[in-house]
Amino acid sequence: MKSTGFEFPPEMRALAEQGIETARKAFQGYLDATEKALSTFDASKGPQAGMREVGRKAMGFAQENLIDNFAFIDKLMRARDPEEVLRLQTEFAQAQAPKLASQTAAIGEAARRAMTGDK
Repeated sequence: MKSTGFEFPPEMRALAEQGIETARKAFQGYLDATEKALSTFDASKGPQAGMREVGRKAMGFAQENLIDNFAFIDKLMRARDPEEVLRLQTEFAQAQAPKLASQTAAIGEAARRAMTGDK
């Protein structure tokens, strides 16, 4: 593949990597706080317990998706040319679309069970 001169300057790459790491830590703190809040409802029964499960599923999916996004950003920062950026974006979108559909269905099913009291 020929060089097109497309490359992130090392300073910009370092700044982006630092920003990504800061965002990862902040999100992990948010997840920890949310998990702690959800655990206070562990004794709940009925609809509250079902909605707690919906919340846990949503938080788990959010964490998975954020990890995927960070990995994608890492790859983008190493792209050598615009064609590689386009390829990476296409691959990411193709991988994420069915995953998002599956996650949406799972959360919908968990919410339905919570509302109807099904197990």
